[in-house]
Amino acid sequence: MMASPMSYTLAELAERFGLEVVGAGDTRIDGVCTLAPGVPGRIGFLANPRYRAALAQTRAGAVVVGRRDAAGLTGPGLVAKDPYRAFAQVARLFDRNRDFGAGIHASACVDPGATIGEGVHVGPQAVVEAGADIGAGSYIGPACIVGSGAKVGAGSRLEARVYIHAGVQLGLRCQVQPGAVIGSRGFGNVMGPSGWEEVPQLGSVVVGDDVEIGANTTIDRGAIDDTVIANGVRLDNLIMIAHNCRIGEHTAIAACTGIAGSTTVGARCMIGGAVGINGHIQIADDVVVLGRAMVTQSLTEKGVYGSGLPIAPAREWRKTVARVRRLGKLEDRVRRVEQTVGIKTQDEGDDGQEQL
Repeated sequence: MMASPMSYTLAELAERFGLEVVGAGDTRIDGVCTLAPGVPGRIGFLANPRYRAALAQTRAGAVVVGRRDAAGLTGPGLVAKDPYRAFAQVARLFDRNRDFGAGIHASACVDPGATIGEGVHVGPQAVVEAGADIGAGSYIGPACIVGSGAKVGAGSRLEARVYIHAGVQLGLRCQVQPGAVIGSRGFGNVMGPSGWEEVPQLGSVVVGDDVEIGANTTIDRGAIDDTVIANGVRLDNLIMIAHNCRIGEHTAIAACTGIAGSTTVGARCMIGGAVGINGHIQIADDVVVLGRAMVTQSLTEKGVYGSGLPIAPAREWRKTVARVRRLGKLEDRVRRVEQTVGIKTQDEGDDGQEQL
């Protein structure tokens, strides 16, 4: 039996999450902490071998470790196949930031034609338009807007100032951080005699289950078909996903990445921070793209990809850039030498024309 909703014994945690107890199973845990210095009565974790030295000195009441580090425990602990994941599971038990009471705030504006499920919270100055459907147990935070005909799946959470455009479909248990915009107009324009003319964006956005969308991230609705974010996707803050993109299941994308229109990103991909991805290309499943890369063409095979110059001392970096700028002149010189001595350039055909 648990003493309180915020206190668990190691034995209770082990049973709940399939872990192995080392030491006193009746050790009571009332929170989480870092390994160094640690806090008595709370639980930390060790997943990175660089922090093994801290295990002997930690003041934590218990530590989650992998099998290889179990022998290094100087006090009670839990042994897990994946210590970081196990720690995350335990930490969720102590996360009270998502607690809320059901009800509609007096300053909220909920259209009579909207459907509000059981146990829903609608916060101050939130707007829920006609035909919107808010699933049971969802949280609609302060100043959020849920457009007409939009659907928010059961157990979802819109933190604050989230904008869900009319007709957008949000799956079960989604988490949307403050300032996110889902379903805004895609960047569709055509040049006419007097300047740019708008191309109507008549599609929507369909978001799967268990998706997290970071703060101030924007996902444009499709021009004709829908923009699709599949189940389990994780989107960091300040990401731009353009119209008609498709992001595959369990893909994670780091902050400040921009994806141009009609691009498909496969399942289980990992896209680093500040990556630029061209439009109308395909990225295969299980691709890793390193931070600040520029993806200008399709990546048809899984693997790790990168581009751009890594950081270097400014003096060295300037020399490298200067060399890159001189490559065109160097190429011309080499071609003239090859022609002089009668060597056929490797990228020339039989007619002497460069192959593009």
